Amino acid sequence: MNSQQEDFQTPPANYLVWAILTTVLCCLPLGIVSIIYAAQVNSKWMAGDYAGAQNSSRKAKTWAWVSFGAAILGAVIWFVLAILGVVVGGFLGLFDF
Repeated sequence: MNSQQEDFQTPPANYLVWAILTTVLCCLPLGIVSIIYAAQVNSKWMAGDYAGAQNSSRKAKTWAWVSFGAAILGAVIWFVLAILGVVVGGFLGLFDF
């Protein structure tokens, strides 16, 4: 049995749980794209579209990472803006009680 036949015996990972988690906990719009691709994996596999299933699996994983990265970037920006607000507020004397 060659490796190409082995690739078609088990469906690729659909990353549906990861897509749902990144949608709920990270970035909603990008996570929805990941869910859409994740939902396509099994149906394409069952229809015999093995290349399409692998492509959807790869895209679901990519969009889940993009969603996670967007959430991290948003958190970093929020943290920087909060620190800048405290520093500027301190310089302006807004925290003198």
